[in-house]
Amino acid sequence: MSKKFFIPIGPYHPLQEEPELFKLYCDGEIVKDIKWETGYNHRGIEKLAESKTYDQVFFLVERICGICSTSHPFAFANAVEEICRIDITDRTKYIRSIIGELERIHSHLLWLGLAGHFLGYNTVFMWAWKYREPVLDLFEMITGNRNSYAMFKVGGVRRDIEESKIPVILKAMSDLKKKLSLLTGAVMDDPVIHLRTKGVGVLTKQDVIDYGAVGPTARASGLAIDIRRDDPYAAYPLVNWKVITADTGDVFAKTEVRLLEMFESVSIIEQCLEKIKNEKEGDISVKVKEIPEGIGTGRAEAPRGEVFHCVFSDGSNSPLRHKIRAPSYVNIATFKKSCIGQTISDATITLAAVDPCYCCTERLAAAYDTETGLKIHNAKELIEMSVSLTKQLRKPQG
Repeated sequence: MSKKFFIPIGPYHPLQEEPELFKLYCDGEIVKDIKWETGYNHRGIEKLAESKTYDQVFFLVERICGICSTSHPFAFANAVEEICRIDITDRTKYIRSIIGELERIHSHLLWLGLAGHFLGYNTVFMWAWKYREPVLDLFEMITGNRNSYAMFKVGGVRRDIEESKIPVILKAMSDLKKKLSLLTGAVMDDPVIHLRTKGVGVLTKQDVIDYGAVGPTARASGLAIDIRRDDPYAAYPLVNWKVITADTGDVFAKTEVRLLEMFESVSIIEQCLEKIKNEKEGDISVKVKEIPEGIGTGRAEAPRGEVFHCVFSDGSNSPLRHKIRAPSYVNIATFKKSCIGQTISDATITLAAVDPCYCCTERLAAAYDTETGLKIHNAKELIEMSVSLTKQLRKPQG
């Protein structure tokens, strides 16, 4: 006779880089229910943005996620540039897209290595992270940093890609394609990986729609959504590429999508570099004197899926309000659907398959008085206050 019991994953766990609590309610080896507790890592980024200048906010939102540190500046730039009603130069578009796709490659390789580590397959971990190193070297050469690249600003980018660096980047992409082919073949053909990932953590296409999942999590279930194509920005409508999908919705499908997406990223980078090389010269920014009153929304396709920024401007030098939604906010919630019915041994790889980022996801769970320690507002009240303030900001000023 089986015994029902409770297993916590987190808030501090060897396989979680950040604090988050998942409560697994099990019947024997089978997961029957899951409860998720957040609020361990809230940093108040949205509130901090209100006290920063628009230029400073770029450096702030880079730190929302260390791995996807250019996707948030991308979305923020798109939002503010919508308020300003400005068109950035083609050279800016190409440079922004190159940075975005290099980040997608490094993020997917990082995920693939960790997934191999979670499965106890450390050869995949070592290969993937070894092949990721040259990508980080390119970031250092182009931006001066291996992470948090500080490339974006309103109306453009802060640094050009010099002509002398183009052959170096193209050579690195050519070498990377060979390594990706080797890695993809090894992963796709390995019987152990098949046994541990096929039929595990399945999300149907309808599950993805119901939960509003995005990115590789959605595309692995046959939903061909990608902001780069569906709401084009930067250089994505100027180059040729395709949206990668799979049909089975399991951990293997999510692995397949990420592997094949990296080849598309290499192709996008190569095309952008050829465009820059042919142009020889061009402005990397347009001058923006002030940010007018208005509301702007910006979207970008981060490695994990859609990043959304909404910026309210009152015409001053700082955002009046700044609302952010990262892809993990919707993707992590699918864990309840994909993990129930699985064995305990598959729970961690099922969670890892959505590539969760907890610091991106955090929301304030309660507000306390620092002097008395008494709770002032609970989560429900905070949501109601947020909705009320948003309605006020949307009212016509007059």
